[in-house]
Amino acid sequence: MRHTKLNKTEVDELLQIINKGSHTTQTFRAAYVLLDSDEGEYSQKISNEQISNVLRIGMRTINRIKKKFVEDGLEASLERRKTSRIYEPKIDGELEAKLVSLCCSSPPSGFAKWSMRLLADKMVELKYVDSISHVAVGNVQKK
Repeated sequence: MRHTKLNKTEVDELLQIINKGSHTTQTFRAAYVLLDSDEGEYSQKISNEQISNVLRIGMRTINRIKKKFVEDGLEASLERRKTSRIYEPKIDGELEAKLVSLCCSSPPSGFAKWSMRLLADKMVELKYVDSISHVAVGNVQKK
């Protein structure tokens, strides 16, 4: 169980978020959770079950917000963590050129035109790539 104790400055900042300005839903939700679970001298603490029912969020979400506040501070608990995942583009210039030339060719028999799925399947069949989704093919076509 995480014990959150807010000081006067933090309480004022959270009240300002709730009462003024435009913020993300997550910021509002975190502000309400922190204010409602505060065990400091400025608190009106209510139980996690009550917070869960009122805000319609799960107990794990409440615990995650409180944990983030205790470990990383107020600012970190109010904002989403940036992703650390690095996405490598699957389609480079050479593969894009092969895709364009495939689009310009006649479609397989029984089809009037190329679909994104047909193009993706044909690229795998021709061993241009190990695997590719029709969405990735469609994104290249948008460019």
